[in-house]
Amino acid sequence: MKKYAVSLALWLLFETAAVTLWLALDNLFYLLNFSYIGTCLALGTFFYAQKVKYARRLVQFAVGLYMLAYLGILCQENMQLEGFWYYLFLGVFEAAVIHYAAAKIFGPVLFGRGWCGYACWTAMVLDLLPYPAPQAPRKRLGFIRYPVFGASFLFVAALFLLRVPNLERIMFWSFLAGNLLYYGVGIALALALKDNRAFCKYVCPVTVFLKPASYFSLLRVKNDQSKCVHCGRCVRVCPMDVACSAIPGAGLTAPSAFYA
Repeated sequence: MKKYAVSLALWLLFETAAVTLWLALDNLFYLLNFSYIGTCLALGTFFYAQKVKYARRLVQFAVGLYMLAYLGILCQENMQLEGFWYYLFLGVFEAAVIHYAAAKIFGPVLFGRGWCGYACWTAMVLDLLPYPAPQAPRKRLGFIRYPVFGASFLFVAALFLLRVPNLERIMFWSFLAGNLLYYGVGIALALALKDNRAFCKYVCPVTVFLKPASYFSLLRVKNDQSKCVHCGRCVRVCPMDVACSAIPGAGLTAPSAFYA
């Protein structure tokens, strides 16, 4: 039963957050929202542990489409980084602020970059491209994410400093434009570098939050030397090049599923 402990722990974690936010903010939405996401993630990791084909992809679409189509487009909530800055400037602990705190700032201490593998709506599309395993060594382009991160902050800060009217409407349209830009750049990079996750490695500004916390994650990728035969397969097939940052050819334990 040990391999299902992660699924159970995830479900309990999200249910705790769901009930806490529901009672604290007196808003039923948070109970339904976090219960849905937690249940999807728990089922996804459960079936992944059972080696069910496409288990990760199914939960990726279940969560990703919910956040993109329902929260982002129908409810007109900017769930991108700009939405986080927007609510932070307003001093409101809701929507994107809760999302970023749970999934990308504090949450990764527990589940690493599970967001990237199981819930990201950008990666949801990029993972459909024809290069799941990188065709070339990782490039030193990670610095690009920092100017993108800074530009996002400056964009929202400028809106507030200039007292631009209709900020909510601007946030909605920036969400749509930002996603189209992310998809366009992500697909172009994937095809040019023959690596589906090139955007995630070099451009995505969210990793500025994810990286520090994931270094201390309880569910980070680890080497299991007792099982390793140094065949190098993990390096060849890992879509995130995670194995390359460890010992080449090292065996990976179950938590690597969160990076797959």
